[in-house]
Order: sequence, then C-alpha cells, then structure tokens
Amino acid sequence: MTYTEQSLDALRTAGDELADATVATLFERGEVGTFNTLMRYVSTAGAPLPDGLPEVAREYLHQTAAPPSWVDWEEMERARMFFIDNNVHISTALSFASMPACYVLPHVARLLSATHSLKYPSKRMAETGQFTVYLMQPGAFEAGSRFIPAAQKVRLLHASVRHHLRREGRWDTENLGTPICQEDMIGGQMMFSIQVLDALHRLGIHMSTEGAEAYYYAWRVVGAMLGVDQDHAPADLHRARQFSDLYMTRHMGPSEEGAHLTRQLIDLYEEVVPGTLFDPVVGALIRYLVGDTCADWLQVPRTAWDTAVKAAPALLGILESIEDRSPLGAWALDRLGHFTTLLELSSLTRGRVMHYAIPEELKKDYGVTAARTARWTPPAPTVTT
Repeated sequence: MTYTEQSLDALRTAGDELADATVATLFERGEVGTFNTLMRYVSTAGAPLPDGLPEVAREYLHQTAAPPSWVDWEEMERARMFFIDNNVHISTALSFASMPACYVLPHVARLLSATHSLKYPSKRMAETGQFTVYLMQPGAFEAGSRFIPAAQKVRLLHASVRHHLRREGRWDTENLGTPICQEDMIGGQMMFSIQVLDALHRLGIHMSTEGAEAYYYAWRVVGAMLGVDQDHAPADLHRARQFSDLYMTRHMGPSEEGAHLTRQLIDLYEEVVPGTLFDPVVGALIRYLVGDTCADWLQVPRTAWDTAVKAAPALLGILESIEDRSPLGAWALDRLGHFTTLLELSSLTRGRVMHYAIPEELKKDYGVTAARTARWTPPAPTVTT
C-alpha cells in the first residue's frame, strides 16, 4: 500500500466500530460506573468475569479476549528478546522521544490535555510503561497474563474519549476528523515502534534488521488488538516508515499544550533523577532525540548539556562491547536493565497498578476547535555573499 494525503484523509473519518458501540451502550444505560468498579477485578487473562458486569461489556470482552489468528509466535518471541536486550534504551526512547513526538502534534497534545490532567503527566508515562512491560512478559497472551485485559481497557478508553468529544461538540470534526481516528491510532502505533527504533539508532544502539522487524511486528499485533484496521495498517517496516514520515509532516507544529506537556515531562524526570546536577540532562536528551526544530516548538530549554549528551552513543557503545565479549557481562547488563526499568516504572506508578478506567467526563474547560495545523516546511537557506 502506498500512503498519500488523500488516503490518510480518509482514515481521519473512521473510529473503532466495536469499541465505540460498546461505550455508547454503557453510557446510554448509565452503566459506566458499574463497569469501572467491576473491571478493577479483571486484571488477568482467563479469569472469570465478575457477576453484575453489563452484558454489552461482557460480550466485548469475549470478542477481544484473544490475539489475532495470524500472529507469528516465533516472531513475537524475537521481539521479546529484543526488548530484554534493549529494555533501558527502549524506556529512554519511549520517555524522551516517543512522548515528545506525540506532543509535537497539536491536535494530539490537545487531546492528551483532555484525557490526562496537565498536572499529572506521570499517569500517562506510568500507563505507557506498564503496558509495554506487560506486552513483553513471557506468556503475555496466555491465561494469567495482564496484557490482554490492559489492551481491552485501553481500547475502551480510546472509545470513551471519542464518545465524549463528539457528544459534547468539543471537537472540530469537520477540520480534524474523528477524535482518535484510524490515522491517529496507526500514528500511535508508529510512536511506539518506528519512533523508538529511530531513537535507538540515534543513541548508537546496534540492532539487527531481524530484531527491528520483530519489534515492529509486536506493535503491529498490539495495534490490531487496540482496534487498528489491518487493511490500512503498515505491514512491514518499509511501509511503516512511509506512513510515519507522512503522518508527522502532515500534522507536526508548535502548540501551547505541547509545550506545557513537555515542561511537565521534564519536571517529572528531573524529580526522578537524584540531586539537581544532572537535571538539565533530561531536556538535553529530548532535544538530541527529537531534533532542534521539534525541541524549539516544545520550548525545551537549551543548556550546556546539549553538547555533552551527544557523547551518549559512545558510552553505550562501550557497554555493548562488554555484552559482545562476555556472556556474563551481557547477562549482568540485561538484569541491570530489567531492574532499572522496573525501578523507573515503580517511581512513576508509586507502586500502584494502573486500571485504565473509562472516564465518565472530561475536563470541563477543554475544547478543540482550531483547524488542522498547516504542513511544516523548512525555511529557505540564507544566501550569503
């Protein structure tokens, strides 16, 4: 499939029929509160559904309880091993490249401002980290795992946002299309796959083609479970690159919400990093991974660390050489990476399990009425004589 402006425009009108119908019925019958309460007890795949669960929700959970029939489990295992080998790097890429990439899309930044309070960016980061860890656990799609219930809840969360914004007339559908439309859902899949792989490359991480393809494949499976129409989703890395590049250039630009979310992200991780000496590293790493243009749009401050952080690939290269030369060193670094990732996740969640509940209302002061951001083009080069 070749992606064009026209084909992506068509994807802006489509949502997720199954999840949208489920959420609409829950709201019509006043059953959202009951659903949220009972779903707190549904946290592992294969567990009996609680008594009293609304019938429409029970039917949805049955229909979405299994991964797609086309899943290649050997490829999924390769993706899991890729994650184990690179878990710290992937966490870094998600935090300092993927999230800012979301914020540089004005309509996405505004939407995130509606669904996650600007004062609590840790909630989104915690949900993202927990979701990824669940996905990459052994047996993630088997009975007793936490990934499938998490995916089912996230899909309904997206549908509830569509429901609120359309019902209350707080989204400029004519200019922006359906909120969390198929284009944005596929775009989100790109944030967690292509954007992560690009950031790993920028950090100097050596990846095999097979490993990168497997990692993308895993997120393609996730996309299918979150309601992405597989007739339009990129089937491989080459098509994913084409989609991602077009998607970003169509929409990226500055926004007040994007800058605010980025400031809150920086503040969050400056609290996580011990002391204050290394606080500027957070902003410097974001600038290094997303580039100066996007960093300026997001109002990432410039510091003396902007130059120093460029040494990160060399440092990571030393660690990789240790892994290559010593099986014991590789094991130790993998375990260190595992514990570092869990420590970061624990800091963000404050030790709590994120439940991905359906919001019964959104922020009252929120509204999106602006037309689509004009496509960005670089300035003409300055001619000197």
